[in-house]
Amino acid sequence: MTEAKADSTPWPAPEKSILPVGERIKTRRKELKMTLQELATESGLSAPFISQAERNLTIPSLVSLLALAEALSVDLNYFMTIPSSETIVNRADAPRRIEADSPVEYFDLSSQFEGRRMDVMLIHIPPGYTFVTEQRNGEHFRFVVEGEIHATAGDVDTILRAGDSMHFDSRLPHTVGNRSKEKAILLYAGSPSLFKKE
Repeated sequence: MTEAKADSTPWPAPEKSILPVGERIKTRRKELKMTLQELATESGLSAPFISQAERNLTIPSLVSLLALAEALSVDLNYFMTIPSSETIVNRADAPRRIEADSPVEYFDLSSQFEGRRMDVMLIHIPPGYTFVTEQRNGEHFRFVVEGEIHATAGDVDTILRAGDSMHFDSRLPHTVGNRSKEKAILLYAGSPSLFKKE
């Protein structure tokens, strides 16, 4: 089971959602005849956080969506459109954007092959956005390509600027946020894969 916690103040949802993630969570929960508390217990997320997500008052991160997908017995594709690539080469002029209901832009740099254990993504973080604090089994690597971010992992609380990086056990509570007035671009690599096809 994925371990995820949502203790930070989440980013408000945009006025017009690309995908009605909140409605999808609520619809599937009711199909399964689950209460908010039951879903919270199964997902490792808090009931108030799930309630906000269902009302589109907050946007779950990819890790939180994975926890919800597992608890609701659906594939992660239920919540977003994940591009698929059988090639091991990614071209700058043909980025594979993950279509998610989020002000953050995710670009998948990974490819699908048997035995895949990690994800690699380029993440564009808008000014003012802070991810919820999360924990999960595996490893987490972040490298700032452009701009700066406020980053935490366990007891480490720091500012990362272009060229700076962190690598840690993702069971540590961790988050990043963009407190600047400019977009930040982050290269993320992590295991286990959120998007691996069985």
